Amino acid sequence: MSIQTPDPRRWWALALLCAAQFIVILDTSIIGIALPAIQTNLGFSAEGLSWIFNAYVIVFGGLLLLGGRLSDLFGARRLFMFGFAILTAGSLVAGLAVSQEVLLAGRAIQGLGAALIAPSAMSILVSLFSHSGAELGKAFAFWGASAAAGGTAGVFLGGVITQWMSWEWTFLINVPLGIVVLAASPGLLRKGVITRGQIDWLGAMVITAALVLSVYAIVTTEPGHWTSPATIAQLAAALALFITFVVLQVFRKQPLLPLRIFRAPNLAIGNLLMALLGAAWIPLWFYLNLYLQQTLSFSAWESGLALVPMTVAIMILMVGFSGKFIALLGPKSSLVLGLAIMAGALAWFAQLPADGEFWIDVLPASMLAALGMSLAYIPATMVGVSGARPEETGLASGLINTTYQVGSAVGLAAMVALAASNTPVAENAIPNLLPGFQSAFSGAAVVALMGAVIALIGLKGRKSARTAAAE
Repeated sequence: MSIQTPDPRRWWALALLCAAQFIVILDTSIIGIALPAIQTNLGFSAEGLSWIFNAYVIVFGGLLLLGGRLSDLFGARRLFMFGFAILTAGSLVAGLAVSQEVLLAGRAIQGLGAALIAPSAMSILVSLFSHSGAELGKAFAFWGASAAAGGTAGVFLGGVITQWMSWEWTFLINVPLGIVVLAASPGLLRKGVITRGQIDWLGAMVITAALVLSVYAIVTTEPGHWTSPATIAQLAAALALFITFVVLQVFRKQPLLPLRIFRAPNLAIGNLLMALLGAAWIPLWFYLNLYLQQTLSFSAWESGLALVPMTVAIMILMVGFSGKFIALLGPKSSLVLGLAIMAGALAWFAQLPADGEFWIDVLPASMLAALGMSLAYIPATMVGVSGARPEETGLASGLINTTYQVGSAVGLAAMVALAASNTPVAENAIPNLLPGFQSAFSGAAVVALMGAVIALIGLKGRKSARTAAAE
């Protein structure tokens, strides 16, 4: 690790970066409570409702690699601020939407802004604290906690806004927040390193098309039609685009994703684990929201309040406990245990009854899920970026964010399809939603357990974070 003079403003800069992470996660979590109200107001179908989430994460995930490359080429601070300007504009479009198409367009614009913000912010964080392994670990703990805080604020504010204002304000709230971040950035964030090179626009278009097509095929395929010619053709086309992207990266002089980056120890496996973490966590959050409101008949405010303990627990555990556990036993043990605990929590959720009680059925399982997430998220992030070369920090940051968002989108799409195939319709044409919710939780539990097994077998070494940082 290279020796450098610490930035005297680094902790203030970290506060701003954590605020940015807070807002990006807020954009994802705040809509969960508002989904039923949006569905009623704009006429979304049950399957189409997931596109309010997917329109954001597909663009977010599909363009994160490009965002990471642009961060390295033009400077992390510049891309960070440009991304916030776009995110703020997208929030305004979504908040003023009067149709499904305009709302989804606004969400896609938000995703574009977030795709520029996330890798730039993480690149700045790594550069600010690369002088000290201990400080870097602490910074990542605050970074993860800010994500949990964004989730907490999202579910809480989502309930408050939906109950007493209107769902439109779940998007419009980002406008003043974005303006504050833009105003504070020049004084707190240094310009950073700018590298020379070209942009692989073709690679960016190919990988984005591959991601969009694969998730579209999963979401739109009806139960029992997985072998239909249309579905097979869409998935085959997506696979062909993925293969084309890999070939392009091999032969282009300045690829969007230089494949040599995967030579870094544990980087590839860390990204796979981050994808599986997203594929388990987002369906948990999505279907727990729906269970509270559509099975237990909680109001939007009550549902938001019910999810606050879980997200507050994640925030507290990440700052006060996760870093110490990682330093003591290493990222591998933390990841394996965290994913295994999350699988147990999801299996618990899969047994939720129709007449469930919050204090007995929901709260204990959500606390278990919080523990699992707090143990898994930070080490997965550290494993995914710590081995990259300094000039590829933005790229590695974009990659780890990409795998989480793509895993989230594909995982949610798969669980939506699984839930739909297990939702019976009664004689009065009213669907019984609970079996579908239970099957989605069960499917996500399998994903988390798969991640725990892969981490146990695939991750190399058992070094503690303190030992690794000293080398």
